[in-house]
Amino acid sequence: MTPEEKLQHLPDKPGVYLFRDTAGEIIYVGKAVSLKNRVRSYYQSGSRLSPKVRALMNRAADFEYIVTDNEVEALILESNLIKEHRPRYNIYLKDDKSYPYLRVTLGEDFPRVHVTRRVVKDGSRYFGPYTSAGAVHETLDLLRRLFPFRTCKQKLAEGVMSARHRPCLNFHIGRCLAPCSGQVGREEYRAMIREICLFLEGRQDDLVKELTRRMNEAADKLEFERAARLRDQLQAVRQVLENQKVLSTSKEDRDVVALAQNHDLSLVMIFFVRGGKLIGRDQFLVLGAENTPEEVLTAFVKQYYVRADFIPGEILLAEMDPQERPAIEEWLSGIRGARVRLVVPRRGEKKQLVDLAAKNALLALQEVEQEQKSRGQGRDACAELARELGLENIPYRIECFDISNTQGEESVASMVVFEEGRPAPGQYRRFKIRTVSGPNDFASLKEVLTRRFTRAREERELIQTGQLSTRQAKFYQLPNLVIVDGGKGQLSAVRKVMKELGFAHIPAFGLAKEEELLFAEGRSEPIRLPRDSRALHLLQHLRDEAHRFAVTYHRQLRTRRNLKSLLDEIEGIGPVRRRALLKAFPSLEEMARATVEELAAVPGMNRAAALAVYRFLRG
Repeated sequence: MTPEEKLQHLPDKPGVYLFRDTAGEIIYVGKAVSLKNRVRSYYQSGSRLSPKVRALMNRAADFEYIVTDNEVEALILESNLIKEHRPRYNIYLKDDKSYPYLRVTLGEDFPRVHVTRRVVKDGSRYFGPYTSAGAVHETLDLLRRLFPFRTCKQKLAEGVMSARHRPCLNFHIGRCLAPCSGQVGREEYRAMIREICLFLEGRQDDLVKELTRRMNEAADKLEFERAARLRDQLQAVRQVLENQKVLSTSKEDRDVVALAQNHDLSLVMIFFVRGGKLIGRDQFLVLGAENTPEEVLTAFVKQYYVRADFIPGEILLAEMDPQERPAIEEWLSGIRGARVRLVVPRRGEKKQLVDLAAKNALLALQEVEQEQKSRGQGRDACAELARELGLENIPYRIECFDISNTQGEESVASMVVFEEGRPAPGQYRRFKIRTVSGPNDFASLKEVLTRRFTRAREERELIQTGQLSTRQAKFYQLPNLVIVDGGKGQLSAVRKVMKELGFAHIPAFGLAKEEELLFAEGRSEPIRLPRDSRALHLLQHLRDEAHRFAVTYHRQLRTRRNLKSLLDEIEGIGPVRRRALLKAFPSLEEMARATVEELAAVPGMNRAAALAVYRFLRG
C-alpha cells in the first residue's frame, strides 16, 4: 500500500507513527493524540512546512503507525522507540548510554557505594546520570568524608564476619565501620546507607532529623562512642548544607530547566533545588537539526526523566509544548507516585530561577563551542603533520616514548598518547625498565617498544576470541604514528622492534630535542618543520608531555627508594613491614603525618613497631 493510500485509512486514535527512508531505516518517530490529523499534516503543501519537516519529508519514503489506548501510552512507546532506533530527525541526548551513575548495592547485607556506567535491575539504587565523571567522583569523595561506608569488594554477609578479622586502615581513621570484623551489625550499617540515599536524593533536612534522632537515641542508651560519631557526622552534614546557596524562599523540591542554542547544537542546563537550596546542577548536549527551544525542552523532559532516579513535584521550564504538557504530567506523576507539575513561569521568583539556569546554559555552551574549536584545531594540526611527513593517512592517534633516569638508576619510560591532536591522559602508560643496566636509551627503548607491541598483539587476539573486553585491555589500540625522543640511533632501535613484531606498517620518527629535527627511516637528511607551523607545535607539546610524565614517574620511584632506605634504618622494620608501610603511605610526607594508631593499623605492624617509626620520622 502506498503512503497516499495509507493516509486514507488512518484512525482517529492516539498512537505512534514512524517515517522510513528508501532503505527502510527509521528516520523519525512521533506521537499523536489523533494519528489521522497528525500524520496528514506532514503531507501538506511544502510552503506550509517548517524547514526541519521539509527536510524530513524529502527523505521519507513510507510510514507506519501503532495505535495505543491513550496518549500516555503513546508517549511511553515514543520514548522507547527513540531510544532504541536513534532516528536521524529526532532530538536526543548525546551519549546518554555512557553517563556515569552512583550505585548503592542494596542487594548486599552491607552495601557499597561506587561509580558505574551500567544500570541493571539487580536490587541496587542508581543515582544520576552525571554528565561529568569529575562531578560523580567529587560526590563520592564527599560521601566518604560524611559516611564511613565500606569501599572493599569483600563478599560480606550477616553472621559470616569474625571478630578476629583485623580491620583495615580505613576503620582506624574513621572512614569505615568495619563490618568485616563484626564491629557493626547489619541494621546499624544499613541505617547509615539509608542516610546516604537521603543525601543523594537531596533530602538533607530529613537526613539531619534522622541523624539527630539516632544520636539522641544512642546517648539515651549510654552508647556515648556511637553518639559522638553521629554528632561529628551531623556537624559535617550541616557544614555542607551551610555552603549550599539558597535559591528560593519556598521549601519545595523542584528542578529548573533552561537551554542555550547555537545552530543545530543545544545545551540544556538543569538545576536541582531541594528544600529551597541549590544542591547541584548538570548539563546535557542535545542533538537535533533546526529545532525550536520548545521542541528541544519537551524532548529533553521525555528522555531525561524516564531514567532519572528522583522526580520532584515541580519542574520549571523556560519553554514547553502546551499540547504535550498534560500527557507528560500524567506520565511523570505515574512514575513518581505523586503529582508532578510542569511550569513555564513568566514572572516572579520562579522566572528568575529559570533565567539563572539559562545564563549558566549559555556560559556552558560557549565552553563546549570552545572545546569543539580546540578539537578542530587539533585535527587540522594532525592533517598538516601528515602533509609535512608525507604520511598516507592522518595520524589521529600519536604515541610518544621517552626515557628518564639518573645515571642509569631507577630507569623508566613513558608512553604518552594524543588523540586528534590533544592529550588523552587516560591512555598514558608508564614502564619501569627491567632488563637494562646503566644509562642506555637505545636498549631501554627497545625493551619498552617490545613490551608495548607484544601486549597489543596478545590483547587483540584475546579480544577476537572473546576472552578479553576492550574495557579491560590497556594496549590493544594501535597508533597511527610513533614518535621517540631522540635521533637516528633511538629511531633505529624502535624500528627494529616494530619490524620483528609485525608493526612495520606504522610510521615512526625520531624527534631531536635541540634543533627540533625529525629523523625518518631511509632518509639521510632530517626533516625541519616550519617554526610557526601547527604540526611542529603539536610535536613539541607531545614530546614535552612525554618528558614530564617520564620524569614524574622517575621522581616517584626515587622518592620511594629513599623512603625504603630510611625504613631499613629503623629497628623492628623488616622487609614485610616495610612493604606494608610503603603500600599504606607511598610518600615520606604521608608517613610522617601519620599517628601511632594509624601506623599500628597497617597489616603486620604492632604498637611497638609503630612507635619506633613515629619517633624516627618525627625526630
